[in-house]
Amino acid sequence: MGYHSSHGGSHRSSGQRFQKSEHAKAKSRAHKPREKGTYEGEENNLTAEMLAEKTLNNLNRLGEQIFAVSPFRQYFDDWLINIKQTLSEFESNPVVSVDEEFMKERNQTLAKIEIELAKIKQEETALEPCEKELADANHLLLKLDTDYATNTRETAARSNTQIQRLTQNVHNLEAELERAKTAKTSLIGGLSKKAKAQKISEANAKLESAKTELESAVDSFKKDQESLHDRYERNKQATMEKVQKLETEVEKLEKDNSIAARQATSGALAKAVKALLERQPKSSSESA
Repeated sequence: MGYHSSHGGSHRSSGQRFQKSEHAKAKSRAHKPREKGTYEGEENNLTAEMLAEKTLNNLNRLGEQIFAVSPFRQYFDDWLINIKQTLSEFESNPVVSVDEEFMKERNQTLAKIEIELAKIKQEETALEPCEKELADANHLLLKLDTDYATNTRETAARSNTQIQRLTQNVHNLEAELERAKTAKTSLIGGLSKKAKAQKISEANAKLESAKTELESAVDSFKKDQESLHDRYERNKQATMEKVQKLETEVEKLEKDNSIAARQATSGALAKAVKALLERQPKSSSESA
């Protein structure tokens, strides 16, 4: 995972940790010989003010660090190590007289940030399953659209086949009725008026029955389409609401919620360092 500070520090690839801890750097320095008259001399000549300024700069840098990508909790432990190492270097230097008040403020501040970062870690961990749920919900939306289109086509095809058959039957019965009406009657060897009337009546009955069946089929098709559409709309609305809710949750994973707490911690520790510097005993030359 990448990491950078707001002051343009060096970047690393996404497969590396954001930086070595100050502890690791200190160990590395311990194995390197110091150049005579430079680094060792500077260490010996540090005043409390110089050390405090160096510490404040480091605290400010750590307070402004930006974690590049989520999950942001992967950076928390290294950040805490760097904060503690910065304080350790300040406290262990003989030019500074650390008092009980400083240690109390220091310990309270560190305890508070550790609790806050642990809480943010838990929140991030709890939210991560939302990413999979969101992907599943978006997939379901696509499936709903596809299934609705497929079902609509299939229902229409079945209904069209049935309606065409029933429509053809009505046409056939209309023709049959017309033939019955135009049939000639005869007293000898032909169709009697009574028989003709009976034939017309039967043809009318069959035609009316066929028309009723056709109307019923058309109404049934409309109801099926409406039911299909209503069910689709209900399912899609519910899924879209779920997607919107999950998107809100996932957005939280893209925001580093530790920034304010880390800045407050660095500020509180810087304030404690400044206050300690004010309480430092004055040298004889300064007193004079």
